[in-house]
Amino acid sequence: MPRFAANLTMMYTEHVFLDRFAAAARDGFTAVEYLFPYEHPAATLAALLKEHGLRQVLFNSPAGDWKAGERGIAALPGREQEFRDGFLRAIEYARLLECPRIHSMAGIPPTGVDRARVLDVYTANLAWAAEQARAAGVELLIEPIAQRNMPGFFLNRQEEAHAIVAEIGAPNLKILMDLFHCQVEEGDLAVKIRKYLADPKQTRVGHFQVAGVPERHEPSTGEVNFSYLFDLIDELGYEGWIGCEYIPAASTSAGLGWFKKWKAAAR
Repeated sequence: MPRFAANLTMMYTEHVFLDRFAAAARDGFTAVEYLFPYEHPAATLAALLKEHGLRQVLFNSPAGDWKAGERGIAALPGREQEFRDGFLRAIEYARLLECPRIHSMAGIPPTGVDRARVLDVYTANLAWAAEQARAAGVELLIEPIAQRNMPGFFLNRQEEAHAIVAEIGAPNLKILMDLFHCQVEEGDLAVKIRKYLADPKQTRVGHFQVAGVPERHEPSTGEVNFSYLFDLIDELGYEGWIGCEYIPAASTSAGLGWFKKWKAAAR
């Protein structure tokens, strides 16, 4: 059955960050993800995970100056050393948090930079990072993000991500298939899920994320029948996690009616 991880960056924002672990556990989640852990010592986060019986299943490597609008640096020419230094820091956090996967955002290249040059930088950085992650027993994920939600982001479509992963050929380099972004950018979700999970033992999909489309609220809202897609993902034999990267319409706990059906499967 599908297993769901609470995204503590977007969910439970009625609590300060360090209190969100307890809130997620009270609501029946057994795993969490979030954007970045680096504002807090890894030991503090590890203690919270242990205290509340939670698993850390995903976080991002450093993504540049987030407050200034940067959204990753893996594909940015001239930032290679910064990316590598940040990724090594992420691996150390992953080790201490026992987190099996790290997501590295491609970023928004400067206007006028040749796309081929950006792709060269991106693939070189990913190949290097995948090797560092492999040595640490960690998966490296990349995510296509819809242009509507992040204008200028380098990686937008599933087929682009799969082509990059195939070219690099690292077995631990996989794709974060965010179904919100996939629906906004290209649609045809069930067909794409069937295509990319055709052989769950060989799939390049390492993680899913979900949110209702178009408002990005609970997956029980909007134009996508996520209950059908969750059943499909389960039918196809996917054994990984589904991250709940959505913005609750009201309080987080009040909006978890959709989760009741799946709560037992999250254990």
